[in-house]
Amino acid sequence: MYTEICDRLGIQYPIFAFTPSEKVAAAVSRAGGLGVLGCVRFNDTDELEKTLTWLDDNTDGKPYGVDVVMPMKIPTEGKAVDLKAMIPEEHISFVERTLQKLGVPPLPEGEGREGVLGWLHSVARSHVDVALNHRPVLIANALGSPPVDVIEQAHDAGVLVAALAGAAKHAASHVANGVDIIVAQGYEAGGHTGEIASMVLTPEIVDAVGPDVPVLGAGGIGCGRQVAASLALGAQGVWTGSIWLTAAEYDLSQGTGIRDALLRAGSGDTVRTRVYTGKPARLLKTKWTEAWEAEDAPAPLPMPLQNLLVADAHNRMNSGDDPDTISMPAGQIVGRTNEVRPVAQIMAELVSEYEETVARLEKIRG
Repeated sequence: MYTEICDRLGIQYPIFAFTPSEKVAAAVSRAGGLGVLGCVRFNDTDELEKTLTWLDDNTDGKPYGVDVVMPMKIPTEGKAVDLKAMIPEEHISFVERTLQKLGVPPLPEGEGREGVLGWLHSVARSHVDVALNHRPVLIANALGSPPVDVIEQAHDAGVLVAALAGAAKHAASHVANGVDIIVAQGYEAGGHTGEIASMVLTPEIVDAVGPDVPVLGAGGIGCGRQVAASLALGAQGVWTGSIWLTAAEYDLSQGTGIRDALLRAGSGDTVRTRVYTGKPARLLKTKWTEAWEAEDAPAPLPMPLQNLLVADAHNRMNSGDDPDTISMPAGQIVGRTNEVRPVAQIMAELVSEYEETVARLEKIRG
């Protein structure tokens, strides 16, 4: 399993693994892929600094990447704007009523949080500043092209920039802004995703950006056959996420609810909704997402207000043991995450099944 992007980034396999867990990211990099640490959870830049230092020390000198959430257009935010004051009381009351109805207990005193500030543009910029003091080979942006000055900042440090795209026109725009690698994020994917499925989207984006811009296929990739399919569509590698949520090294959850929900979920147990961040994102389908579809539910707020509204609720639900009250981004490939396996085993199975698939296709061609 080799493409040109392997040499460009110094990796053995063109398998990119987005994960909020530094332990999963490090294990993927050690196994020959590129672990990409999701930074949105870091409100404190000191905590991010410590985490990236840990990655520097625990990847055996192999490369890794970071992922930030930064809109191209700089929104109004900062001391002049009280974002929390912009959240309607109707929404606050709905969230509290829903938590009571679902029987979600409050967190112990001192364990709550006001919101995940990584969704704010200014905080995402601070994440980039911290990351460039370490040794990532890639900075990816979950919301498409970052501002041009951020791209130039990364390039000046010798770091490549990747951007997610859900349509060919968006991919072409990213390249025009200076983005190096396009992640073709299909409809099946977890988290923020567009309207077009991977089978259609990947070749459209490959054709739109031309042969000199590497494309990574994303969405619905959880086995070696799907890796082979993505490369057959013209991608130089694959961007994976949901398959790592049940990796043995993933240890961010305080309770058992998240893992239980992921292990039992089928490919039809997700929903694309704006309730997580204010932008369309694919989540596990639970009583929480169903509550937002009820007639008495208010419409989700725009980003970043929606996340500020629900962040504490998500923390409460995800810290518990009830898989029916979870708010977790996950793609349709979650139907394959039905057992806990170490990262090294997942990587080995991806590679071996890819090789078996290519060998079978060679026989067909013969």
